[in-house]
Order: sequence, then structure tokens, then C-alpha cells
Amino acid sequence: MSQTQVIKVTKDTMKKMHAFYEKNRLNKNVPYTEFVAKSGNTTITAYTSGKIVFQGPDAAKAAAKWGNPLQSKGTSNTSTPKNSSLPANFNQLSVLGSDEVGNGSYFGPVTVCAAYVDKTMVAKLKALGVRDSKELTDPQIIQLSKVIKELIPYKLLIVEPEKYNEIQPKYNAVHMKVALHNQAIHLLLNEISPTKPEAILIDQFTPEGNYKKYVRSEKNQVSEKLYFITKGEQYHVAVAAASIVSRAAFLEELDKESLELGMKVPSGAGAASDKVAAKVLAKGGMELLSKYVKLHFANTEKAKKIASK
Repeated sequence: MSQTQVIKVTKDTMKKMHAFYEKNRLNKNVPYTEFVAKSGNTTITAYTSGKIVFQGPDAAKAAAKWGNPLQSKGTSNTSTPKNSSLPANFNQLSVLGSDEVGNGSYFGPVTVCAAYVDKTMVAKLKALGVRDSKELTDPQIIQLSKVIKELIPYKLLIVEPEKYNEIQPKYNAVHMKVALHNQAIHLLLNEISPTKPEAILIDQFTPEGNYKKYVRSEKNQVSEKLYFITKGEQYHVAVAAASIVSRAAFLEELDKESLELGMKVPSGAGAASDKVAAKVLAKGGMELLSKYVKLHFANTEKAKKIASK
């Protein structure tokens, strides 16, 4: 039975491992790695962070030569937290996770990502530092997103403000998110077919009953193996990966808006957004503003007042 063991080593030990596995190296170009080797039936992936992932039937034995297993925390838990409705050892299963970003920001799009993490990739992603995007800086998020996209299957949907404003009168904010999560999951399931995830975890943004009510009106509704939990990134790295890809896409779109408008566009829906929106109104009126903001937010009326002074 295949095992996964993760240890962290010093620079000195890393040098010794370099030499020890020299003849067992695999010609693999994996981001952020020192080397990848295959010794007997164990694959060894050494990351620049100092974390080493051993995978195979004899992983524990091979890892024991170099150090002790890492004590897990946060998304690295080896078992499902108590009081959870999720299956036991959920974070070690092959899971499709989804998350969204931008719903509460006046400027910028809503981005939704579904990401599939096979159980063989769980330890590798954790070793790379894939975790709750709120614990990462914006540059780290953008860099990690590039790596995630190279390593695992994902589906990213971006709803630009102009499209959002077109849909919004027909779909309230929750219904829109349900539709986007469902569509991203549906498209990714098609892409990875015939592979099937052991579970699908949605970072919960509305009660399960509400989600199921709205999803009934969708054309390609996904209803099997669905789980909903808040702070989903703490329960499986697939949600953390989806969150990072969504966040990176949102940040990149904000940068694009800033470039097009010739002014720094803020995230969120605070007073800074009102002021920038007032400048956009002065520049090109509602027609220009509608291309960059979610018009139904209260910020629109505030920006009009500022612009009229």
C-alpha cells in the first residue's frame, strides 16, 4: 500500500541527499524542486523550501533515514477535524474543490475556480506551501497560482463587471455564485473524465439547502458527492489551490483595470472605491464606470455624490 511521508531537512542534509540520490535522479522539471528521484519503489521529491516528500510502499522507511515526519497543522491535518460532516481522513482523499473571489469587491470581476487534487498530489502541494490564500501575500499568490496551474487540472471562470451587470438583475449574488461554482465543477469533471473524484468540496457561502434550490435551475447540475463547509481550505488542499488560482486571477484583473483607467483600482467596497469610482465617472460617465464595477453596490450612489460636488 502506497504511503506519503513529509520531512523537513537542513541545507546540510539536503546536500547529503543530493549526493545520495545522484544516480536515482529522474529527468523531471518540477517547479520549486531541488531534485526528483526514484529509489526502489519510493519517489523522493525535494523542494527548495527544505521539505522532502517520500511516496511509495516504503516511504516511511526511506524518510526515517533523513528525519522525523512533520507534525501537521491547518490544511496539513492527517485526519478530519471533529464535528465535521466530512468522511474520515478527508484531506487525504482525491478531491475536487471550488472557491470564489471578488464577490464583495466593487471593482473587478468575480472569479471562480474548481481544482482537482489527486491523493498522490496532496503532500506535494502542501510542501510547495499551498494553503489558505489569506495567509499569503499577493506576490506569493500570483507565483503559487502559476505553479498550481502546471501541476493539477483546474477550471477558472472570470465574470467581468460588464457581464456581471448584464446578469445581475436576473441572478442575485448567491444564485450567481451557485451557477458559477456548478459550471466550473461540471467543466472540470468533463475534463478529468473518466477519473472521478472521491468527493467534491465547495467552500460554503450559503446553506446547503439554498445551494441545491438554486442549482436546480442550472442546465448541467452536479449533485453527487457534494460537501459544503466553511473555511474549506482547512479541510482539503484542493480548496486552497482553487482559492489561490481564483485570487490570483482577481488580482491580475484589478491590475489590468488600473492600467486601462490610468489610476490604481482598489479591492473591496470601502471609501477608497467611492473616490476612484467618482474619478471614473468624471472621466467617462456611467458608460465607462459600468465596465469596471458592480453597479448594484451602494458605492455607485456614493460615487455619484462625490462626482457631483
